[in-house]
Amino acid sequence: VPMGVLSCVKYLMFIFNVLVFAGGTCLAGVGVWVAADPAGFQDIVAAKAVLSAGAYLLLAVGIALALLGFLGCCGALRRSRPLLLV
Repeated sequence: VPMGVLSCVKYLMFIFNVLVFAGGTCLAGVGVWVAADPAGFQDIVAAKAVLSAGAYLLLAVGIALALLGFLGCCGALRRSRPLLLV
């Protein structure tokens, strides 16, 4: 495999993982926002229990995606196979 192809794949994987990290960070931010100020979202979701559970679910999924994206970025830069498999 030519070296240029491997370099291109490395940078594409890095960019994809940065996007996953950014999306996870945004989801976690929305989860914190909904958990901290549920009054603004009362019109969208009628039940308070559903709103609270949804906020914590967004927070957990966002943190998991941000961690996954960060580990993927580290794996892409270091060409570490175990980090990329996570």
